[in-house]
Amino acid sequence: MTTPGDVLVHARGVSKSYGKVDVLSSVDFDIIEGVTGLLGANGSGKTTLLGMILGLHPVSGGQLIVYGENPWTAGSDVRTLTGYAPEHHTLPPNLRADEFVRHVAELHGLPPAEATTRSSDALWLVGLGEERFRPMGTMSTGQRQRVKLAQAIAHDPKLILLDEPTDGLDPVQRDAMLDLIAEISANFGINVLLSSHLLDEVERICNGVVIIGEGRTLAAGPLDELRGSAAAGVQLELDAAGPQVEQVRGLLAADGFEVRAEGRRITIEGEEDRAFDAARDACVAAEAGIARLNRRRLTLEDVFLEQLG
Repeated sequence: MTTPGDVLVHARGVSKSYGKVDVLSSVDFDIIEGVTGLLGANGSGKTTLLGMILGLHPVSGGQLIVYGENPWTAGSDVRTLTGYAPEHHTLPPNLRADEFVRHVAELHGLPPAEATTRSSDALWLVGLGEERFRPMGTMSTGQRQRVKLAQAIAHDPKLILLDEPTDGLDPVQRDAMLDLIAEISANFGINVLLSSHLLDEVERICNGVVIIGEGRTLAAGPLDELRGSAAAGVQLELDAAGPQVEQVRGLLAADGFEVRAEGRRITIEGEEDRAFDAARDACVAAEAGIARLNRRRLTLEDVFLEQLG
């Protein structure tokens, strides 16, 4: 199977309905090489979309192409090149981690001896080398998340789909898991589609993003380009909180800017040079001291909020 250029997954007008319930109505995106975040609120259809990419159920409308093929009619070929780590933590409690990973590798077509070797290698890679012979029912949530990652990569796939891979983890475990995913992608050339409802998680390790909501694509593309498409502006921080913050905010709003104030910080959207001048003039008029005045660094949250209107 071949894919034009570096596009791994191509979707245009994809919809999915179950009876009279519409889960997705119009989804458009291209998944390219690297780490791509699939971002949306819980219940937005992310898991349904992953299932269609794997060929587990057909699209109701539109076009979905994976590795140049229709995943519904070429599902076995697609799954040979794809790894998947589901969101749920329910794993066979009495089965050892190495046995589980080996079994999944065999399902992907590896011979038993190679599957055994790959199982061990994958578990060492995710930090469970010493724990690989433990029954999964004795493992913590963090360890089970790592087992799921190991079974997703053991057969050396071209793309892995990770559904909420940090669910149930504390902040330290979450950071470690994100670092591990980024390292695996960078060091072994495995592309990643990471489904999450956490904006900062996606922003931290992804070079591309697909944002879905209300059954449709809200935004999709390289993260840097999406940041560039959001409203520009500057960030102003006064040297003290108090009535001067509201006075400066009011002067800027009266000058035609979109303004948000939080504590001592004021976000001013608009053309940068004009925003800088207006912020300086408003502070002078309000006799407010400036602690910091700099170009606004757009975040994924800014993009998300702008697309939601």
